Amino acid sequence: MKTIIEPFRIKVVEPIRMTTAEERERILHEAGFNLFLVHADDVLIDLLTDSGTGAMSSEQWAGIMRGDESYAGAKSWFVLQERVQEITGFPHVLPTHQGRASERILFELLGGAGKIVPNNNHFDTTRANIEHTGAQAVDLVIEEGRQPTNRHPFKGNMDLGRLENLIKEAGRDRIPVVMMTITNNSGGGQPVSLENLRAVREICDEHKLPFFLDACRFAENAWFIKQREPGQQDRGVREIVRDVFSLADGATISAKKDGLVNIGGLLLLRDEELVRQADELLILTEGFITYGGLAGRDLEAMAQGLEEVVHEDYLQYRIRSTAYLGERLLAAGIQIVEPPGGHAIYVDARAFCPHVPPERFPGQALVIALYRHAGIRAVEIGSVMFGQGSNTPAMELVRLAIPRRVYTQSHIDYVIEAIIEVHQQRDRIRGLEITWEPPSLRHFTARFREA
Repeated sequence: MKTIIEPFRIKVVEPIRMTTAEERERILHEAGFNLFLVHADDVLIDLLTDSGTGAMSSEQWAGIMRGDESYAGAKSWFVLQERVQEITGFPHVLPTHQGRASERILFELLGGAGKIVPNNNHFDTTRANIEHTGAQAVDLVIEEGRQPTNRHPFKGNMDLGRLENLIKEAGRDRIPVVMMTITNNSGGGQPVSLENLRAVREICDEHKLPFFLDACRFAENAWFIKQREPGQQDRGVREIVRDVFSLADGATISAKKDGLVNIGGLLLLRDEELVRQADELLILTEGFITYGGLAGRDLEAMAQGLEEVVHEDYLQYRIRSTAYLGERLLAAGIQIVEPPGGHAIYVDARAFCPHVPPERFPGQALVIALYRHAGIRAVEIGSVMFGQGSNTPAMELVRLAIPRRVYTQSHIDYVIEAIIEVHQQRDRIRGLEITWEPPSLRHFTARFREA
C-alpha cells in the first residue's frame, strides 16, 4: 500500500489557532527572531522538537489514573523498573525528570577539566553538560555523516580509526567514557549500525574504557537496523533493542522521545560503585531513587510508552511518515540530509539559501522564513546552535522534528507545500545577526535582527 495509515484512531482533538501574515511579522519582531521565544498558541504546525511533544495513548492515560504517589517505594516505580529491565537488560534503573538530568548526573561523576568524551555527535545538552565540568566533547562521526547528499545507510556510525587515534593521542586516562548517540540527532537523525556498535565496544574493551549510549531514540534506531543491516531483517525489534543495550555499560535516555511521554528520563547503569554515587546525586538534586523528580503517574505513563514504542506497526508508521516528508521535498528539488532519518527531516540550509553567508546564519534565516510564510516552527541546527566559541559545525541544517502521533498526513502535506513555496522565493530570505546571547546554549534565548 502507498498510503501511510496511522495505526491509531483520534479520540481527542485540540484546535489550532490560525494567524495572519501581519500577526506573524509582529510576533517575530517581539521574539527577537527566535522561535523558542514565540508563544505556542501563535504556531500553526509546531516542528520545533519531538521531545515531549507527542500524544499519549489511551493506555498511557489509564496508567496516569493508576499512578501511585507514595514518596518511597511506589507501586508505579516497580512497574517502570520491571519494564525497563525487561526491554534493556540493565540491572540498575535511575529515574530522572528528563534526559539532561541524567546527563548532568553522569558527567558530574565522570567529567572534569582535562578530560575528553568522544561521541559520534553530541547533541546540545550533552555537549553543554560535558563542557560545564571542564571536559571536552569531541565528535567522531564517519565522513559520510557530514555530507547531506551521501546515502550511506548508517551515517550515524562512529569513525573507528579516528576513535583509535584519539585514544592513542590523548591517552586512555583522559577519556572517562566513550558515547554513541542513537539515532544521531545532530547528524540528521541518522542511525547507527549494530556492526558499528559492536566494533566500538571492542575498542572500548581493548582500552578498558566504559561505553555509554545516548539512547533517546533507541527503538527508531533498532527499526533502521532491522530494515537496512544485512542479516537483521528477520529479527524482531525487541531482540535488536536488547542486543544494542547489551553492548553498553550505561545509557542516558530522554523518555520524552522513544518513551512516548511528555516528561521523564532514565539513567541506566551496571557498575555498582557508579550506581551508589549516582543514587546520592539523584537524591540530592532530583528526588528519591524510586521517583527521581517525577510523579507516580509519569512513571506509569513511561512504562506503558516503553512498551508501545517497540511495537513494529507503530515504528513502521513512524519512520515511513517521516520519509514521506523527506521524499516529497527531494522530489521538489529541495536538498535534505539523505536518506531521511527517523524523527525528523533536516533541510540543507546552505543549499536552500546559498546567498546567505555562514556568518549570517542561513539555518536561522530559513527558520524565520518558514514561520513568516506559513506559521511553521522549526529549529536551526548549525552555527547558532553549535557555532559558539571555536566550534564550526559541519552542516547548516533546519530540523523539522515530527511529534509522535500528533499530526496527520494533511498537516504534513501543508508543510511540504509551504516549504516549496518558500523555496520558490528563497532569494527574499535575509540573513541575521545576533544582538544578544548567553554564554552557552545560546539558541534557546539569543535574540537577532535581520541584516
